[in-house]
Amino acid sequence: MSLLAPLAPDTSAALARRNPVAKLAATTIVMAGLLLTLDPVTPAVLLAIELAAVPATGVRWATLVRRTWPLLVGVAGVTIANLLIVGSVESALAVALRLLGIALPGILVLATTDPMDLADALVQRLHVSPRFAYGALAALRLLPLLAADWHQIARARRARGLEAGWSPVVRVQLGFSQVFAVLVAAIRRGVRLATAMEARGFDAGVPRTIARPQPMRAADWALVLAAIAAVGVATAVAVVAGTWSLAFT
Repeated sequence: MSLLAPLAPDTSAALARRNPVAKLAATTIVMAGLLLTLDPVTPAVLLAIELAAVPATGVRWATLVRRTWPLLVGVAGVTIANLLIVGSVESALAVALRLLGIALPGILVLATTDPMDLADALVQRLHVSPRFAYGALAALRLLPLLAADWHQIARARRARGLEAGWSPVVRVQLGFSQVFAVLVAAIRRGVRLATAMEARGFDAGVPRTIARPQPMRAADWALVLAAIAAVGVATAVAVVAGTWSLAFT
């Protein structure tokens, strides 16, 4: 349950100074470019461009590895399963490269974006409902409390002598009951938080003032154009190599 505690964003990275909406747009462009084709060349070229651009983002390689190792394990599992089911090395390789090419920009965005800035940018630039944006932000802020509740309930159960010992059946039963206890605590905390937000006018329906402006600067538009250029280069290389094929056809 400690995985529920999200890693703090690296606000010192160069990518952290870019508008969160611009980063989301760039990530969406890359994802669209990879989902439109089935060949292995496009994701391979695009992944190479992304890895080459990592130093420019300011994200340290150690931070990137710490955030991506669960993804690498999952991609390895998907690749092996695809290889066993389909029986094609080229298809399995294309799937693995596509997953990595889609996930890497998302990880870089998460590693350099403060959730508060993201909520502000969504409201100001994309005109997302403040109730939804700040409600999601509040839910994200509560994730570390879920981990704390899990450990606190586990310690309280051990103090009462409720331990599974070596029995896997008892361990599963206690695990389910502990999950239920954490869920109940989360619902109660969510109700209190919703009441507090309603009392502070988050659902008043009146225009809200801007405390933290999130403008789109020239560098933000340059990031979006760079994503378009990267997808264009990868697609062009695949077309020249004769491997590019449109998906869903």
